[in-house]
Amino acid sequence: MPQRMREVAQAWVWLRSDDPEAVSARTVARRSLAAGGALASVRRFRLFEVHGYLPARAAVEDLLHRSSQFYNPHKEECVVREGPGEPAPVQPDERIVLVFDRGGERRAAAERWWAHVTGEPIEVREGVVWALRFAPGVDAAAAAADLAVLRGQAHGLLCNPHAQEHRLSGAEVALPWLTPDPAPERGSAS
Repeated sequence: MPQRMREVAQAWVWLRSDDPEAVSARTVARRSLAAGGALASVRRFRLFEVHGYLPARAAVEDLLHRSSQFYNPHKEECVVREGPGEPAPVQPDERIVLVFDRGGERRAAAERWWAHVTGEPIEVREGVVWALRFAPGVDAAAAAADLAVLRGQAHGLLCNPHAQEHRLSGAEVALPWLTPDPAPERGSAS
């Protein structure tokens, strides 16, 4: 049995070529949205968080590489992040927006594949990470927040608040990050 090392790892996946969704988001934001005029660049990642007893880094990387449930190594790159002290593959001046489907972030097929291959049950969650860079002198945190959630024709682009959740961050990304917020207890005051 492989040595049990940690309980969560992130896999950051991005296209090796130009990402049409990131290019489209940047174009729409710059042409149509108040905060978009100061947007210098947009990058998009798929983020997987694997929760459970995991083997050493090399084995996790090998498992991710072997399964089409996570990424296609012929057209995508993948970086594994194992601890909060390890940097995410984003730049220090980028603002980060995580978007995931409310109640739909679990990836059952990936969980079944992992359990079949390793014999270990895990949870796999997936979301989309947008890395936004703004022109110098712009309040990047405020601009990223304005672009994050769709609130009308002039505000928001990345998250549909009716079906999705979002989280904002600087370049220091939490681990774990892609976990649902716990439901409030019944009868508790908010």
